[in-house]
Amino acid sequence: MPIRVATWNINSVRLRLPLVMRLIASNAPDVVCLQEIKCRNEQFPAAGFAEAGYVHQAVNGQKGYHGVAIVSKLPLAETAVHEFCGKGDSRHISAVVGGPGARFRLHNFYIPSGGDEPDPEINPKFRHKLDFLAELSDWFDAPEFGAGHVAVGDFNIAPHENDVWSHKQLLRIVSHTPVETDALNAIQARRDWVDLLRRHVPLSEKIYSWWSYRARDWDASDRGRRLDHIWSSPDLAPACTGAEIVREARGWTEKPSDHVPVIATFG
Repeated sequence: MPIRVATWNINSVRLRLPLVMRLIASNAPDVVCLQEIKCRNEQFPAAGFAEAGYVHQAVNGQKGYHGVAIVSKLPLAETAVHEFCGKGDSRHISAVVGGPGARFRLHNFYIPSGGDEPDPEINPKFRHKLDFLAELSDWFDAPEFGAGHVAVGDFNIAPHENDVWSHKQLLRIVSHTPVETDALNAIQARRDWVDLLRRHVPLSEKIYSWWSYRARDWDASDRGRRLDHIWSSPDLAPACTGAEIVREARGWTEKPSDHVPVIATFG
C-alpha cells in the first residue's frame, strides 16, 4: 500500500487548521509533518486531526514560537525528540511510521531561519543556524542513520541554483548563501541522503515551496525559494514513486502560510 508523506510549515496550526484540512481533503496524505505550529502540546488541535482520521500524533511544541508535529493515519511508535544547540526550542520530532513490511523512522525538522544578515559575527541568529547545521551533520553520523530513515521539514535553505528565482541576486541573502548551501549539501552527501523531490524533478527546472509575504502578487512575480524538503536514506529512495510541491496552496486563502506543502509517495 502506498504511503504519502506531506511536510508543511503551516505558520500557526491553530490559525490555519482549515488549510491543513483542505490539504487532507484534496491530496489525501497518510502522514502530515507540520512546522511552526506555534503552540504548546496541550494547545495542539488534536481532536480536529483525530476526527479527520489522523489519530496517531506526536507533538513537540512551545509557547508562541517554532514547534513541530506529526499526525498520521498509520501507527506511530518510538517517538523521540532531539534538542539542538542547547536552546530548548522545539525544532525536531521523530517517530517510527507503519508496521511490518512498510516501516521507517520519520524525522520532522524546523531548521533556524538565520535572520537577515549572513554574518555569524554580528548576527546571533545566523550563528545559531550554522551551529545547528554542524550539530545535525555530526548527529547524522550515528550508525542508525544508515538505513530506514526519512527526513522532512522546513530546512530554510534553498541549496541549488534553480531552487531560487535568481541565483546571482540571492547569493548574499540568508537561505541561499554559499556557507549555508555548502553545509546542507555536505550533510546530504555525508550520509548519501536522497533529495526525493529532485529525484523526480531535474535540477534544470526551477521549483519553489516558499514565497515572501512582501510580494504584492506572489504568483505573478514568482520570486520563490525551495526551502522545504523530503530526504530519504538510500535504501528507501527506490520506493519513492513520486514527489510534488502543492503550489496552489499558497493561494488557498487571503491569509496563507508563506510555505506550501511538499509530498512524497512511497510504494
